Amino acid sequence: MKKYLILSIFSFLFIASCSKTEKEETPKKSTFVADNYTKKEVTISMRDGVKLHTTIYSPKDTSKEYPILMQRTPYSSKPYGEGMKTKIGPNVHLMKEGNIVVYQDVRGRWMSEGVYDNMRAYIPNKKKNQSDEVSDTYDTIDWLVKNVENNNGNVGTWGISYPGHYATVSTIDAHPALKAASPQACIGDFFFDDFHHNGAFLLSYFRAISLFGTYKDTPTDTAWYSFPKMNSQDQYQFFLDKGPLKNLNEYFQYDKLDVTNTEKKDKIDDYFWKEITEHPNYDAVWKSKGIIQHLDKVPSTVATMIVGGWFDAEDLYGPLETYKAIEKQGKDNYNTMVFGPWDHGRWASSGVRNAVGNYYFGDSISLKFQTNVETKFFNHFLKGKADHNSGLPEAYVFDSGKLAWKSYDAWPPENVVKEDWFLSKNQELTADKKSTEKINFISDIKRPVPYSEDIKTVFTPRKYMTDDQRFAARRPDVLVFETDILTEDYTLAGDIVAKLKVATTGTAADWIVKVIDVHPSDAEENNDKLQDHLKMSNYHLMVRSEVMRGRFRNSFEFPEPFIPNKKTDVNIKLQDVFHTFKKGHKLQIQVQSTWFPLIDLNPQTYVENIYKADEKDFKTQTHTVFTDSSIQFSVLK
Repeated sequence: MKKYLILSIFSFLFIASCSKTEKEETPKKSTFVADNYTKKEVTISMRDGVKLHTTIYSPKDTSKEYPILMQRTPYSSKPYGEGMKTKIGPNVHLMKEGNIVVYQDVRGRWMSEGVYDNMRAYIPNKKKNQSDEVSDTYDTIDWLVKNVENNNGNVGTWGISYPGHYATVSTIDAHPALKAASPQACIGDFFFDDFHHNGAFLLSYFRAISLFGTYKDTPTDTAWYSFPKMNSQDQYQFFLDKGPLKNLNEYFQYDKLDVTNTEKKDKIDDYFWKEITEHPNYDAVWKSKGIIQHLDKVPSTVATMIVGGWFDAEDLYGPLETYKAIEKQGKDNYNTMVFGPWDHGRWASSGVRNAVGNYYFGDSISLKFQTNVETKFFNHFLKGKADHNSGLPEAYVFDSGKLAWKSYDAWPPENVVKEDWFLSKNQELTADKKSTEKINFISDIKRPVPYSEDIKTVFTPRKYMTDDQRFAARRPDVLVFETDILTEDYTLAGDIVAKLKVATTGTAADWIVKVIDVHPSDAEENNDKLQDHLKMSNYHLMVRSEVMRGRFRNSFEFPEPFIPNKKTDVNIKLQDVFHTFKKGHKLQIQVQSTWFPLIDLNPQTYVENIYKADEKDFKTQTHTVFTDSSIQFSVLK
C-alpha cells in the first residue's frame, strides 16, 4: 500500500476542477487561515462509545461569538497534525467574515473509529446506545455547542456530493442548535444516484467501487484502498474486451485480504462491489439506505437550501428529490433550491469562466452564487434574524438556453403546462400523432453506441453531459426525431417523461432517451475552448438524458422479461431541466438501446442477475419503436 495520502476519487476530481483562482481571491498558497485561525483536533465520543476525529478551526479574534459551520465527510478532514488548510468553509467569503469551521471524519473513515457502512441506514425510534449517521451528527453538534469557546449556539451544515448527503442527514431529527443546512449535489439513493440509473449500472464508475467498499476498523491517516488499473487509454475497448460484468470480479480480490476473525469475515459481504452484485434489484438493502423517504422528519426549525447543477452527471436525482421531498412534507419549512449551469460541485470553484465540457455558459456565475446566495443564506440564519424573509427566492434557477438566472416562488413554476410530442417515421417530432408505425433497428452487442466520441479513460465521466451528439445521431442504431426550426422560444421547466412503446426480438433491453438542442447552422463561435474537431454550427447540445433498464419498467423491486415481439410500454422519467430552445434552434429526441461504457451492456436476454451473466447470454437483437410513442414536456407559458 502506498504510504502517502491518496485523495478520494470524487474529492480529487473536484479539487482539480476548481484549482484555478482569481487574483482578488485567496491566493493558492495563502496563509490567511494560519494567520487568522487556530486549529484544534479532538475526538468526540458517540453514544455507543465510538470516537470520531474532528478538526475545529476557530477565529483568533475572541472578542465576539461565531456560528459553527460543519462538514462531515468520508473523504478525509486532512491535513492531520499541525498542518492548516488554505481555505475553510463553504466559500472564501464565509472564511474571511469569521466563522468557526468544523470538519469531521465520519464513522469508519480515516482517523475516526468504527466500521464504515456505505450510506448507513437511518434507524427510527432508536433504542439506548443504538447509533446511525443521524445520531452521530446530533451527538457531534451537542458536544460542539457545549465545548467550543466563543460559539453563538447556532450551527450550519454543508457539503458537496457525499458530504452533501451528510448535510441532508443532519436535518433529520435535528439537534435544536442546527439552524441551517445546505445539502449540495447530495446523494439521495444509491439505486438512482451515482452508481445506478433506473437499475442500470454505471460501468464508468467501477474504479470508484473500492473507495467505498474496502474494509478497515482502525483509524489511519493514509489510504487503505487502491484503485484498479486499466492499463488502457481506451475505456470503450477495455470494457468491451472484458465482456460480462462478472469478469470484473478479479479487481476485487476479497479472498486475499488480511481477514483473521469471524466478525471481519462477515463484514466482507458488506463490501460495496458485493453489495451491488448480490443485490441487482431495489430490495430491502437499497431501500434501507435511501434518505429521501425520511425527509418528513426535518423540523421547521432548520432552514434548507438545496444546491445542484443542471449538468451534474453524478448527483442530479438526489438534490432534486431532496428539495421536492422536504417541500412536500414540510409545509412550514424554509426550503429553497438553487440550480445552475454546473457539473458536479462546480459552484464552489473560484474560477471566472463557467463551462461544462465544450459548452460555455458565462463568466463569474459560481463567484456570484457564493457571494450573493450561499453567504447570504448562512449569514441570515446563523447571524441574522433567521426568519423566512431571507431576501432569497424559493427557486433560483439558471436557464441553460437563454443563459440567464430566473427566480420563482415555486418549482416547477406555477405557469407550467404538460405537452405531448409524438415520434414519426420520417424523423419528425410532432405535436400531433400522425400514425402508428414501426421503426426497427439492430442493437449489435459487439458495437454498442458510445456515450462519448472521446478516446480516453476517466474515473467519473462529466463532460458528456453537454457533449455534441452529432456522432450519435449519425449511427443507424440511434433513432432521431426533431421539430422544424422553431419560430419562437420554447422553454422547458420541470421534468420530462418519455412514454415509449417498444418491442424486441429478445427478452431484455435497455432504453435511452436524450433531449437535444440543435443549434442553427449559422451559429457563431463564442467559445475558444471547443475541441478542435467541433464547431458551434449545428452543435447538438445534450440538455437531458436518461436510461431505463427495461426489466424494471413496471417495478424496480420485481423485474420481468419482455415477451419477444410484443408491443410494450416503457416510461422513463428524465430529471428536471430549465432550458429555452431559442428561436432558430430545433428540439431533437434521440432514442437508443446502448450507451457504452457509461452503463453496462445489457445481455438482451433475460437473466436473473446481470452481474452474473455468461458470455452466451449476450445476443444481438432487433428492437422496435412505435410511432405512437410520445415525449411529455413541462412547458413554461
